[in-house]
Amino acid sequence: MGSHVMLNVRNKHAADREKVLADGIKEVVAELRLVEVADYVAFLRMDALGNIADLVESSAQLYLRPGALRFADGGDVHLGWGTVPTIDLDMEFRAPEVTVHFRLALSATTAAVHINYIAFAEPDTDPDINTARLAGAVADARLRTAPRA
Repeated sequence: MGSHVMLNVRNKHAADREKVLADGIKEVVAELRLVEVADYVAFLRMDALGNIADLVESSAQLYLRPGALRFADGGDVHLGWGTVPTIDLDMEFRAPEVTVHFRLALSATTAAVHINYIAFAEPDTDPDINTARLAGAVADARLRTAPRA
C-alpha cells in the first residue's frame, strides 16, 4: 500500500490576496452576519437567491461603491446536528482593473474569504505587483467617510 499525498496548490499570494479582500469587506461581512442563519438557510434551500442579492447589495452600499461587490447567485448551507451552522455565499468583487470570484463562509463567530478565480485587466508577471493592484482596487472601492470627532 502506498501513501497518498495531497499537494497544497495554494500559495502565499493566494493567502495574501484573500486577506486583502477580507479586510476590505469586513464591515459588509459584519452587516451580513446580522441576518439570522435561518433566513440564509431558507433563501438557499428555497432558491430565493434574489433575497440574498438584496441583502448583499444593501449591506455593501454602506461601505463600497455601487457594483463593487455582488452576490454571485450561489451558495451552500452546512447544517448538522451538533455542529455550528456555516453559510457559504458565492460572491464577486469587481473593479475596472480586477475581478475576483470568491466564496464567503459565514458562521456564528467567524467569516472567511476563499478566492476561486481572479483576473487582472493587464496582469503583471510579478505576483506581488498584482497583489498590490488588488489592494489598490479594494481601497478605491471603499467609500470615504468623514472622520469621527
